[in-house]
Amino acid sequence: MSDQAAALREMISSLRSAPSRKPDSSEKTAHIIAVTSGKGGVGKSNFTLNFALELQKLGKKVLVFDADIGMANIDVLMGVRSQYNLFHLLKREKSMSEIIQSGPNSLPFIAGGSGMTELFSLSEDDLLHFTGQIEEIAQDLDYILFDTGAGLSKETIRFITASDECIVVTTPEPTAITDAYALVKVVHDLEHSASFRLVVNRALDRREAQQTADKIRLVAQKFLHLDIPVLGHVSDDPHVSQAVKKQTPFSIRFPNSQASKDIQELAFRYTQHSLQVRADSPKGIKGFVNRLLKR
Repeated sequence: MSDQAAALREMISSLRSAPSRKPDSSEKTAHIIAVTSGKGGVGKSNFTLNFALELQKLGKKVLVFDADIGMANIDVLMGVRSQYNLFHLLKREKSMSEIIQSGPNSLPFIAGGSGMTELFSLSEDDLLHFTGQIEEIAQDLDYILFDTGAGLSKETIRFITASDECIVVTTPEPTAITDAYALVKVVHDLEHSASFRLVVNRALDRREAQQTADKIRLVAQKFLHLDIPVLGHVSDDPHVSQAVKKQTPFSIRFPNSQASKDIQELAFRYTQHSLQVRADSPKGIKGFVNRLLKR
């Protein structure tokens, strides 16, 4: 498989050398997805990584952005040591092309690290620089997946309300279900147009996954008048923990495992169904950044 990170770098280089032109409002830009959970320990980052890899297998151009402040671990799950992260871009020590790194199957990703804290205190000049850097790569991507922090932090809520849609990952555990609904409720109260989809991780079978999702959906319909589509589920599979210990995505190390089959089906379903984009969807990366930083 071609090195997507290298391709992004080449694309950025060609854009910079090309004559300047006015942006086309119809120009393709990446669909921005926030992946979150009501609590830690539900496998959110592992889901994000393997979901991205399966989207890539389906021919989609994907970038994973580790947006978990303080607990960034996407690179650990991949067994890749991050040389640079968002901090180096915001301090203008490195360009966007230089902080994009390659994970398994050449999956492009950006490590968050301490740069995520810096992101929320940008000057106007730094904001324009950051936005311009992101806009350049978004033109050649189908999806940007932001792996946010778990729970109800201010930063996580900002990412959710700024994105085109949010995938909420939960498990059948009662505390995970309660916390997932609490997160949806808080975000919905703040931003009625936010769009959600549910993924049930570590389900014993399809029936348990459906029962888990229904608990959240029915309460959301009753009290929030909100319908939350179910994107799918990933089985409780011992191969997942084995892959984590080996720092290799389970969809690569154990492609025939049940969890891998589930994530394949889930990714395919995602690409086949029309996107549940919020009514006031941000117009491109600039809109996303402005909403994120509340400018």
